[in-house]
Amino acid sequence: MKSFVKLGVGTAMLVSLAFTGPAFAHTAPAKGKIPTQRAPSCFFVNQFDNWKSPNPKTIYINTNFNRYYRLDLAGKYPMLRWPDAYLVMNVVGPDTICSPLDWDLTVASRPGGFSEHLIVRKMTELTSAEVAAIPDKFRP
Repeated sequence: MKSFVKLGVGTAMLVSLAFTGPAFAHTAPAKGKIPTQRAPSCFFVNQFDNWKSPNPKTIYINTNFNRYYRLDLAGKYPMLRWPDAYLVMNVVGPDTICSPLDWDLTVASRPGGFSEHLIVRKMTELTSAEVAAIPDKFRP
């Protein structure tokens, strides 16, 4: 009896999708409208290469394939500007970074020193013109 109920529910879902379409279907922007967000650009965690922080709310990172990203943080983290600061990336799950939700970062100072968890609000892959506009001392 249980398998029949499961089959009935599955069939009902398929029939429902046939008439309404999937809930995640992509809709094209209205004619003349320009999309406001770039498509997600992912990289593997082992491709993370270096980082620098120009201010307590921003981190620039690069990957070993010469791709650059700006991470806008949810708060101010002055420790990012400390001379002995380093980032700790915790990986729990998939090994790709595609969105702010994929980041689990902590900024720390010298082993045994202070540390603070960072919250990434926005992740943006930078164009070559945007990378060129970063001052040399803040380009990772």
